[in-house]
Order: sequence, then structure tokens, then C-alpha cells
Amino acid sequence: MAEKIEVGSIAAVHRYPVKSMMGEELNASWIGAKGIKGDRAFAVADPETGKIASAKNPSKWPNLFSFRAVYTQPLQDSRPLPPVRMTFPDGSTVLSSDDQAEMMLSASLGKPVRFLTGAPPSGTLEEYWPDMEELPKRDVVTDEALPAETFFDLGMLHLLTTSTLQKLGELNSDGRFESRRFRPNLVIATKGEGFVENEWHDKVLAIGSEVRLKVTGPCARCVMTTLEQGDLPRDTGILKTAAKHNQARVGIYASVLSGGLVHRGDKVWLE
Repeated sequence: MAEKIEVGSIAAVHRYPVKSMMGEELNASWIGAKGIKGDRAFAVADPETGKIASAKNPSKWPNLFSFRAVYTQPLQDSRPLPPVRMTFPDGSTVLSSDDQAEMMLSASLGKPVRFLTGAPPSGTLEEYWPDMEELPKRDVVTDEALPAETFFDLGMLHLLTTSTLQKLGELNSDGRFESRRFRPNLVIATKGEGFVENEWHDKVLAIGSEVRLKVTGPCARCVMTTLEQGDLPRDTGILKTAAKHNQARVGIYASVLSGGLVHRGDKVWLE
């Protein structure tokens, strides 16, 4: 059996209870077959089309990043999810279990919406491709299918390395390449330099003593990375830099081979 190579450690763990809303940073979390427990467990949808609301189409959903969702209680491995507290742009809040949640979301978003407490067998969202010559599609909105019975864009887990963030920052010193722009589940503080995860495709990552992940492919970035988030300004240079130097890829997707508890600071090995 080949010797494991230590590539870094877990610098941050993130969970986003409601798709396309801001989420929460954790010290530890359970990882199961569908990734971080409670991640993207809820979503907002357009009642006319049934499509899932996403910041990937900012002209239709311009302020989803101004909402934040957090769980009201710590999550247990085998227990049902507790309610989520959603904070609106004006500072008001509502629980996902509240009968008024859908009405309040509709009022705040300025259009009728449905609040989904579970993913449908199949779902779609709209994605806007900005007019950049480095992208395969330009200035068009496409329908994108979600993995069955999930609110994920593609993979169950999204991993991002500090090496990649540092490299992008070196290539564009005017941009703020912070991990929150890319909404990863796990940030890995890596020892290498450059886009190190490009070499991890189809390989296995072991985290701590329990978790093993299969890297399934790169994470192609979209217009979401250019949007304003809190004190992060709108910046099209973020996506342009990734497109010019790394095929618009920032981070990787992974599936779960064996789950368990992941902590900030856990060592990460490449098998």
C-alpha cells in the first residue's frame, strides 16, 4: 500500500443551511454520504417555474447573499435537523418552522417564493454566464440540473486550498481572494504552492482518523464569485483571473467514501 502524503490541515469548516444564503463557520461537523450534515438542506424556489433560487442568476435573485441562515441548535449525527434562523437584509429574522416564513421571504425578496424544506427528486436552477472571452458561454442564461434529491450544484463537498487563494492573489494583487467568495465546505491549509488540487483528481483524501473523500473533479467558477458579499466588493476581476490562469477553476468537488467527524486542525493526507 502506498504511503500517505500529508498535504495540509483543515483551516475552516463551513455550512450553508439555505442554498445561496450566507451560512455559518464551524469548529467541527459530521460528514456523511451527502457531505456536511445540514449543508444546503433548504432552498427558496420560484413557484411559477419550480426552479431553485440561486445567486448564479443575480439579475433575478440580486440580494440572496444579503440573507444569512444558521441552525438554532447544534446538529447531532442521527437526529432530525433543528429549525434554521434566517436573518433578512433589514435585520429581521424568522425560523424555518414558522408558518409566516414563506410570506416574509416573499416580501423581503420582492416576489412570491416557495420555501423548500427538502430537495425534489430532480431540480434545476438558472445560471448567468457573464460576457467574458475566457468563458465557454457568454452573456447567456442556461438551465442547470442539480444532483438528484439535493440542492447542490454538482458535488457533495466543495474543498478549497489556501495555496490556490494565495496564487490567485499573486496573479491579481487588486483582488480580495478570500475563501468566503467561493463558498467552500472545507478550507485546507496546504503546504504546497500554486493550484495544488489540480493534481488530486480521482485521488483519495483522508481527514483525521475517520473521513475519506474521493476527489471527483474541479470546481468551475461562475458569476457568484464576483458578487458583493458583506464587506467584499463586487469584482469581475476575481472570475477573470481564475479564467485566464486556471480555466475558471477554483477548488475541487469530492464524494464521501467514509464519513465521520471533521474538526478544524485535522490533518489531511493524500492517499
